[in-house]
Amino acid sequence: MSRRTNVDVSGSTSQPSSSKGRLGGRRIAPLFERPGGVIAHDPDTTRPLSSPNGIPPLLFEVAWEVCWQLGGIYTVLKTKAASMLRRWGEGYFAVGPYNPATAVGEFEEKPAPDFIERVFEQMRDEGVKCHFGTWLIPGKPSVVLLDYKARHHRLPQDKYLMFADHGIATPPDDGELNDCISFGFVVADFFDRLMRENPDVPTIVHCHEWMGGVAIPRLRHAQTPVTTVFTTHATLLGRYLAGDNPYFYDHLPFFNADAEADKYRILPRHLIEKAAAHASHVFTTVSEITRIEADKLLGREPDYILPNGIDVETYEAPHDLQHFHNQFKEQIHQFTIGHFFPSYPLDLSNTIYVFLSGRYEYTNKGIDVYLEALARLNDRLKSLPNSPTVIAFIITRAQVRGVNADVLATQAQLDQLYSYCDAIKDEIGKKLFMATATGRTVQRGELIDTSIEINLKRHLAALKRHRQPGVVTHDLIDDARDPILAQLRHRNLLNAAHDRVKIVYHPQFLSSISPLMSLDYDQFVRGCHLGIFPSYYEPWGYTPVECLARGIPAVTSDLSGFGAYVNATMPGDEHDGLYVLKRRGRHFDLAAQDLADHLFKFTQMDRRSRIEQRTKVERLAERFGWKHLATFYHDAHDRALSMIGQKSGSITIRQV
Repeated sequence: MSRRTNVDVSGSTSQPSSSKGRLGGRRIAPLFERPGGVIAHDPDTTRPLSSPNGIPPLLFEVAWEVCWQLGGIYTVLKTKAASMLRRWGEGYFAVGPYNPATAVGEFEEKPAPDFIERVFEQMRDEGVKCHFGTWLIPGKPSVVLLDYKARHHRLPQDKYLMFADHGIATPPDDGELNDCISFGFVVADFFDRLMRENPDVPTIVHCHEWMGGVAIPRLRHAQTPVTTVFTTHATLLGRYLAGDNPYFYDHLPFFNADAEADKYRILPRHLIEKAAAHASHVFTTVSEITRIEADKLLGREPDYILPNGIDVETYEAPHDLQHFHNQFKEQIHQFTIGHFFPSYPLDLSNTIYVFLSGRYEYTNKGIDVYLEALARLNDRLKSLPNSPTVIAFIITRAQVRGVNADVLATQAQLDQLYSYCDAIKDEIGKKLFMATATGRTVQRGELIDTSIEINLKRHLAALKRHRQPGVVTHDLIDDARDPILAQLRHRNLLNAAHDRVKIVYHPQFLSSISPLMSLDYDQFVRGCHLGIFPSYYEPWGYTPVECLARGIPAVTSDLSGFGAYVNATMPGDEHDGLYVLKRRGRHFDLAAQDLADHLFKFTQMDRRSRIEQRTKVERLAERFGWKHLATFYHDAHDRALSMIGQKSGSITIRQV
């Protein structure tokens, strides 16, 4: 028998989950549904603001990652800020936790406006330090940072209220959870005081993720006269379930969400996320995938889908696209020479670089499909004469002891050889010049004497390896149980000389100070030919979009929010260079074979065709910029504005 928890809040017009996103029989959620099946949102950053009482409204976006880079929410807020400012101007503010360690490089303190300073004074009197200033990101939005740690002494009382008012029991020793509860109560206190000082100002409070969501049920319980928007970018429970269950989407309707959250020991976080979803006036998520997930796991269908965009302008370099590719590909070539040439040579002019990157979530990120497709591609290419070499990178983060000593040694020896050749080139050049200037035919022995020949042989001997190149660049702490290595061993994809697909497993994120490649991630991507992200669970997925913006073709999947968005909004012939792998409702083997077929076709393209495709995908990226996608946020905020001042009573939270 299902259990219902009644929460006494006010100001909400949200319906129980059984309404399925309908209000008065009309669907209010602008999902990806338009005549002809293609969405028709045009750029609209100048849409006028209006409120019921005619007073200019305010928008506050609340998130744990404001001025604190931890993950994807930071990227969303950072790249979207300029678009919000174009519409809201001085009425837009970000709100986050005050962290002095990160604020130094993210935040410039300035005097607060009078209506905010009056609230600050009240909170300072109670020991809570408040900071106002500019977030040092594009657009430089105004930001409020609140010292949540100053509220820690009230944690016992606040946690009691979480249980008494919302039915959420919390353990005593969970530091992250305690911090988020303190932050949520400080945020709620800030807005309660703000509205007491400015009761007639229409105010929207838009909170992101469970870490910023505690404030929403608190504001509703206190009947603070603000309108709330909550965005879940990925349900916390969904990420856990998908990583453990290969039939996650098939089983989704049948999960007991609270019981599953308790099993994974995330029940308080899950309940906070659910309370924020139900207590918000407008509930949103980032994709059709997470809309279904939120409905089943949180018990409320989102009202709006807000796709994640990118700041396209930061990537734009159309005239230098091919130049950047060649420049950074050359640096990847240098790594390839050091890693593979001591064992056997490769034809670098007929070598293709592909990669997968992201968090080490073996199933969720589709690493298993990626490796299986590469194994099948390898078998196919070995049967063809003069087939290209595919070097497939896996860039993720695993627990390591450090860079493998042998890998590091070969790169160091290659550097020594390069330095020696660089040193003798002037001497050889001078000999060549003098011989030619005096009209003599240059003899080989004149350029490379015995000492040079001996030194070159010594360098060659130091480089030579009588074994296969390793597949992993670092020493893993748990080599024997690493899932990636286990699959590579099972498929015998171990860099044998006859293999046409070579593997480089780099279990640390890239950096320009690395002794192996000396490339930042952005540079590495530009030097590759194809990014592959066949995710099984991906609420949105920035990596393929970022590839497009850098002029690199990409693979995504229809189980990622981005891939589903592409399928819903763009005919197939419009996204040449962006391949959406069909994984929804399909067996692993079929998905792996489709990916292998696509990779084979890519390897058969000539250089000119690949250059043309890079140009196309760079233009395609403009479709996914905030210039186009910010309008979805405008829709949700307009809905929130229309609800200001509406009266309502309690809501029912469905236990799922």
